[in-house]
Amino acid sequence: MDKPWVWKVTMVTIVLMGTGVGIGLQALRQQSSSPSPPLSAQSPRPLLPPAEMRYRVDRLSNSTVHVLTIPKAYWQTQAVVPAVAASVTSLDQFAQQRGAIAVINGGFFDPETGKTASYVTINGLLVADPRQNDRLMHNPDVVPYQAKILNRSELRRYRCGSQIRYAIARHQDAIPATCQLQDALGAGPRLLPAIAAEAEGFWATVQGEVVRDPLGMNRRNARTAIGLTPDESMLWVMVAQLPSQPDNSGMTLPELAQYLRSLGAVEALNLDGGSSSSLYYQGNTIYGRVDETGQPTGRWVQSVLLIKPNPY
Repeated sequence: MDKPWVWKVTMVTIVLMGTGVGIGLQALRQQSSSPSPPLSAQSPRPLLPPAEMRYRVDRLSNSTVHVLTIPKAYWQTQAVVPAVAASVTSLDQFAQQRGAIAVINGGFFDPETGKTASYVTINGLLVADPRQNDRLMHNPDVVPYQAKILNRSELRRYRCGSQIRYAIARHQDAIPATCQLQDALGAGPRLLPAIAAEAEGFWATVQGEVVRDPLGMNRRNARTAIGLTPDESMLWVMVAQLPSQPDNSGMTLPELAQYLRSLGAVEALNLDGGSSSSLYYQGNTIYGRVDETGQPTGRWVQSVLLIKPNPY
């Protein structure tokens, strides 16, 4: 159920003019043999976000990385919140249905059933529960790791008095005494300050031999992650593979952690990757995975993070 077209951002120009800031998005090029679809009611361009949010593309030797930086000041008018679909759906549909400026893929799910493998909380209510995923809970290969899987890391959105705070915590960690949990999106593992793959059931060895590695931790792939900086900015990072290197491009989890550190992140969380890695921005979806011919490819997802007008 992949989208029939994908978009690639080849240049973003930011122009400072007098008292305002204009953002020009140039050279959007469709990667498909079919004609470019018009920007219509099916793919509207949202209003440009406030100038504080910054978008950039890093072209590295083994990947192309799309980075959205969301400063704390931005949260006064906009909110980073999770969303869940009744069944898997595309990022642009998430955006259109919820009036979002930007969307990034979120937690883990079963591609065959569309059922979640990650917790999601919205407005204080648990709306996605991996314990209701029978294929997860009754898989004999997973049972030994269930306690760790059900306590993986999540991005949390707190209301603490009149302030909004974001934090990365394990699902069973206590909520700060002066705060209320508004929203949370589970994924994992935590990448910074250290990779918690073993503690969260993503990695296991027996006598030095790897016996569990569902994310291919040391294999390059398309990846998605979020980071938090000391000044409370949030980073969205989507790592795309190179069309010229479909079998060995992207990032390993250690490389992703190091890249986030280089951007100034002190906390970071890995999100679903591979074919799920995708970013919607300025009315266009960019996919991270490429197929054996080097063409961008992706799949619809069950949960996302999105940026929309602050509901509070």
